[in-house]
Amino acid sequence: MSGTSPDPAPSPHSAAEQALILAKALPFLRRYAGATVVVKYGGHAMGDPALADMFGHDIALLKLVGMNPVVVHGGGPQINDMLARLKIQSNFVDGLRVTDAAMVEVVEMVLAGTVNKQVAGLINRAGALAVGICGKDGGLIRARKLARTVRDTDSNIERALDLGFVGEPEHIDVRVIHALTGAGLIPVIAPVGVGADGQTYNINADTAAGAIAGALGASRLLMLTDVAGVLDRDRRLIPELNLDEVARNIADGVITGGMIPKVQCCADAVKQGVKGAVIRDGRQPHVCLLELFTEGGIGTMIVP
Repeated sequence: MSGTSPDPAPSPHSAAEQALILAKALPFLRRYAGATVVVKYGGHAMGDPALADMFGHDIALLKLVGMNPVVVHGGGPQINDMLARLKIQSNFVDGLRVTDAAMVEVVEMVLAGTVNKQVAGLINRAGALAVGICGKDGGLIRARKLARTVRDTDSNIERALDLGFVGEPEHIDVRVIHALTGAGLIPVIAPVGVGADGQTYNINADTAAGAIAGALGASRLLMLTDVAGVLDRDRRLIPELNLDEVARNIADGVITGGMIPKVQCCADAVKQGVKGAVIRDGRQPHVCLLELFTEGGIGTMIVP
């Protein structure tokens, strides 16, 4: 005989615990049977091999138990690494990368190439079938140039801000997603869109995920990030916010900085019919399973 010995059989006590976990998960499996769940995957979890492996197994499990997961991924650190190797300077305004013609080629190469296939590979190795695509494939994301204004602190005059080839979704054509999920496949989508004139646009992954979830009428949008969720003034987690509370907390300065666009993406998705959008820490092991298969979750849920 050769090779490794089989794993030892679980003790009666641990086997009973496993059976209890499965039994407790049954109501949630029924709740989400056939449901579409859009997961935005990014942040530091992408760079941690152990967390990345868990993520691939969790997404595969969602598919195997009868759900339809759709993954939208970021890749900012990977883009930064490639730009540094190519000696291309990168500038940001309000968290958005100013993207010129040379840079948009690098963004597409990294997001739709290396990162996209790595994320799909995580899921494939876990036993499901994932297909990596980008927003340009099948006309999935028709984009337009992102229009932004900034207010001059001295004159208090607003002026248009040119971010280059940074875009926002104008229309989501979900047919390619339905074709893949209907064939038993998991779409893994890079947030690169195409304009009406054929121009490629770099799109923020949060924005792309929210637009896709809204167009699909998803049961859940899971925004995996590097913080626990939305915090109040005393730095305590806010477990749930409705749309009115979102607007009020932004106006009152409770929700600030980089959390504002994340919350707004979730709110926009809910307005389009998503039943609930969750912001939670993607660095937590098995975060997708904890959110979907346990009561209450640990994060901030945006609801109508």
